[in-house]
Amino acid sequence: MRIGTFVLAAQFPGQGPGEALHRAVRSAEAAEESGLDSVWLAEHHFVPYGVCPSATTLAALLLGRTRRIRVGTAVSVLPNHHPVALAEQAALLHLTSGGRFSLGVGRGGPWVDLEVFGGGLDAYENGFPESLGLLLDWLREPRVAGRGERFGFREVAVVPRADELPADGSAQGPEVIVACTSPKTVRLAAGRGLPMLLGMHCGDEEKAEMVALWRTAAREAGQPPEVVEGVAHVSAGVAQIEDGPGAATETLVKTMPGWLRQGLDAHVTVDGRHRVMRDPVAYTELLCGLHPVGPPQLAADRLAATAERTGITRFALLVEGSGDLAATEENVRRLGADVLPLLT
Repeated sequence: MRIGTFVLAAQFPGQGPGEALHRAVRSAEAAEESGLDSVWLAEHHFVPYGVCPSATTLAALLLGRTRRIRVGTAVSVLPNHHPVALAEQAALLHLTSGGRFSLGVGRGGPWVDLEVFGGGLDAYENGFPESLGLLLDWLREPRVAGRGERFGFREVAVVPRADELPADGSAQGPEVIVACTSPKTVRLAAGRGLPMLLGMHCGDEEKAEMVALWRTAAREAGQPPEVVEGVAHVSAGVAQIEDGPGAATETLVKTMPGWLRQGLDAHVTVDGRHRVMRDPVAYTELLCGLHPVGPPQLAADRLAATAERTGITRFALLVEGSGDLAATEENVRRLGADVLPLLT
């Protein structure tokens, strides 16, 4: 079982972005100190839901401050980036960290980001497969040309090459993971043999169905058995470890709805389409019921149950739901000290 943290740099009511970012950095450092496997960093723009606008930049900082833990993006929003520029950053972080970087990518949403960064709605609705293909080519090939509808350029050399690690001679570049929320994206990831990141709003049954679809699509695409059987998907969730029945849920129900309300309300669609907002209290209660929220044994049992039902043994757990720095650090410490030993 590989337990990591999912860091949004969430800005809670009454806080500034600097406070949220400081808590994000400290929670990542605490994850390494506590023996956890990984830290996954989200990218958001123009909203207090998460105030990290560049997951790769924050990843670079954390890779420099840590020595063992894996650092990944969950996710870098591909329609907001040129895939070659993002692949260059991924190669740089992979090489300079000794292979500790994972690049998670996703489509994002139909937000005003698409207007600001110039990708446009088509990049979100239709352009993801082309962008993903170009990004993967850059991470795997010595020379690359852009020959798609959106990206066209002459063949150029890939510098630095992501598939060379001087320290150990490794012939593989950074791990690439795809955030999947629809069957279409599941099939896209499966066709490329790429692991999925599955969202914290999904229960075990839905995640199991997506894993089954991935396996079927991967086989149909001709992926070899060792890829189909050996892929390591990641399940996102929420973790709050406290003693006593209901204490952890009570903490999150007091704090998370205020953050969710102001964070989700701040999203603006690029085309004015109608959005249906989740009820923040009901959503918080849903998350508390799905994920490791409670005493250590309950948390371990829920993680084990998810692993048994879905086959997923890698987790990215939101640990900052209290909105408080000291409580977040203690939450991370307890994940490592009290929950992880119950899973080994």
